[in-house]
This record gives sequence, C-alpha cells and structure tokens, in this order.
Amino acid sequence: MRARIYRPARTAMQSGTAKTREWVLDFPAAEARSVDPLMGWTSSADTQSQVRLHFDTKEEALDYAREHGIDAVVTEPKSRKPNIRAQGYGENFATNRRGAWTH
Repeated sequence: MRARIYRPARTAMQSGTAKTREWVLDFPAAEARSVDPLMGWTSSADTQSQVRLHFDTKEEALDYAREHGIDAVVTEPKSRKPNIRAQGYGENFATNRRGAWTH
C-alpha cells in the first residue's frame, strides 16, 4: 500500500499558519465505504485509512516509512504568495494619507 507524506495547508478559516509546520503520513482508502442497510452508517474494513502519523520533519517521516517498509510518496508544499500590501488594513486609517478617505 502506498502512503502519502505531505505538509497540510491551512484551512480557509485560518489567517495564521497553525498546524501547517508538521509533516503527515497517511494512507489512502484501499476500498470504498459501504452503507449499513439498518442504521445508514458508512463503514469500511480498511483500518489503514484511519492511520495518520505526525512528524516534525520530512526526513523523520521518510525514515519511518523506510524502517517499516512503507512505499511513500512525498508531496512538497506550495509556497504562499508574498504579501502585496506591506501596510495592510491599517493603511486605510493612516494619518499621513495622500488623499482623503471616502466611502
């Protein structure tokens, strides 16, 4: 089974970079989930898809995968765009503005 090593991206609800500094090793689902006819719950016999391991560095995750014979694929994170406006929101209310602030 092939595992995936990646650094998670921040969620849309985050403005910071919390939980994006660690590397994650997880396994994709090997089989599709099935629906229980009585209760309507989804279930699967695949327990590997429930495993998610967290590491401080990419090298630690790769070493772990090599030690346990796991075939792993590393997905490098995409870099964020640089901040276009250096001042940001506070610039709207600066006292040294060139023009008048209007709605």
